[in-house]
Amino acid sequence: MNKLLSALALGCALGLSLANTAQAAESASHSQVQMSVAYRSIQVDGLTIAYREAGSPTAPTLLLLHGFPSSSRMYDPLLARLAQNYHLVAPDYPGFGHSDAPDPKAFDYTFDHLASVMQHFTEALGLNQYSLYVQDYGGPVGFRMMLAHPERLQTLIVQNAVSHEDGLGPLWQKRREFWANRAANEAGLRASFFSLATTRQRHVGANPNVEVFNPDLWTDEFNFLNQPGQADIQSDLFYDYRNNVASYPKWQAWLRAHQPPTLVVWGQFDPSFDVAEAEAYRRDLPNAEVHVLEAGHFALDEKPGEIAVLVGDFLGRHVGR
Repeated sequence: MNKLLSALALGCALGLSLANTAQAAESASHSQVQMSVAYRSIQVDGLTIAYREAGSPTAPTLLLLHGFPSSSRMYDPLLARLAQNYHLVAPDYPGFGHSDAPDPKAFDYTFDHLASVMQHFTEALGLNQYSLYVQDYGGPVGFRMMLAHPERLQTLIVQNAVSHEDGLGPLWQKRREFWANRAANEAGLRASFFSLATTRQRHVGANPNVEVFNPDLWTDEFNFLNQPGQADIQSDLFYDYRNNVASYPKWQAWLRAHQPPTLVVWGQFDPSFDVAEAEAYRRDLPNAEVHVLEAGHFALDEKPGEIAVLVGDFLGRHVGR
């Protein structure tokens, strides 16, 4: 009898163990599905807009707006790490990534226009509320979207995106000359802006640890920038950047008036934007959470895990998970 009871107990234990193993496998499989990234496209304003999407659409949405000369690809580290708890959507602007790149003669490459297309993109996907993550060009695109529809913004995450003069250091003097007289300065700007050396410098900046960078980052971007038509597209868009600088006071006033929960994550080795910009956000947003990292302009390339933890913790406290 004792042997029989022992056998039954062992069988029950084994059954429970197998059941638990199956349940764990099912849970792991579900997590894997949640973490997978879909590469989609949608028609917006007569253009094919490519985007990456991960996570459940029923979870809080994080809209990720990329910088120059990047695409939604820059957000792969966050898509992989946050999709279990959040719905992440990362579009490519017109002229970038895998979205359509119409000829500048037929399409106005301005930040007003990019913001309009991105606004219509969110509406086409039914994104009525979202947290907004902006980097570099994502700042001027995102600020226009926030001002147009403040009710849609839940939280703001800024990674090396400028809305104060503090962020524009000596490097910007030549760029201001281009804005003041495009005809006289465009050839010089193109020679520098689209070179392999400048493209590399955007990534490495002042970081003394150059061995942490994958050279594919800048060679891929250099190849993109030298595709037919890109020089015209990017020159037009950068000429319009002067209107972003003129809009800084309006954006700052909006931040002071609305006080969105804000996380600032800044790569201190950024050659494009001065690190003083990170603290400048506190003038408008006293409760902003500011973190300066040992990273560069594209901080996600160097500190993906650290940034994912900061973003996940911030979103968890403000929009749930």
